Amino acid sequence: MQLRPKKPNPPGHLADAGRKLWRDVVAEYAVADAAGLQLLARAAECLDRIRAAQAAIAKHGEVVTDRYGAPKLNPACNLEKDARNGFLAAIKALNLDIEPLRDRPGRPGGW
Repeated sequence: MQLRPKKPNPPGHLADAGRKLWRDVVAEYAVADAAGLQLLARAAECLDRIRAAQAAIAKHGEVVTDRYGAPKLNPACNLEKDARNGFLAAIKALNLDIEPLRDRPGRPGGW
């Protein structure tokens, strides 16, 4: 009898989107090494920041007024952009294959 290794739990500070990303990536790609889990944690944190920034943009709009009444870009737009760049960098550093790991054979070759 071979025991399956326990899948690591997501960090407790992650929101729903980050936890879902963690679980999906760990399940599909079997990320279990310390460096990979750290990169995955960074990606999940960035995804949570993206979602929070998107909620702020949806609530206040892309353009807000400053203290002088002049329109300016909502600071959440820059937060979203920076978090998205961090997310993409972390995912790229994870070096995930396009095809996730499967514990069964793939489809047979066809025409």
